[in-house]
Amino acid sequence: MKKSILAATVFMGICALSTASFSAENSGEALFNGKCASCHPKGGNIIKPSETLKGIKNANKITSKIRKGGGGMPIFDAKAVSDADAKLLADYIMKTFKK
Repeated sequence: MKKSILAATVFMGICALSTASFSAENSGEALFNGKCASCHPKGGNIIKPSETLKGIKNANKITSKIRKGGGGMPIFDAKAVSDADAKLLADYIMKTFKK
């Protein structure tokens, strides 16, 4: 009986850790670091230094830019960045790079 309780506890702990890891990989920060940071380090812009991510006041503007690209920014369609991930990115950018 004690072994089965211990095994169940260990199994639940492993499941909890794997879920936490999955969530962290799909966080706005992880998405930003994986898809955006190479061109927008610390919210900057290596292509157009005058157009940074700092002070953007509208999340819809971010998701629109993700989808439409332009001005050196590539287009990220829903296959490249899902709608849910685009929202996570926009929320992260709004929270992290506001003035």
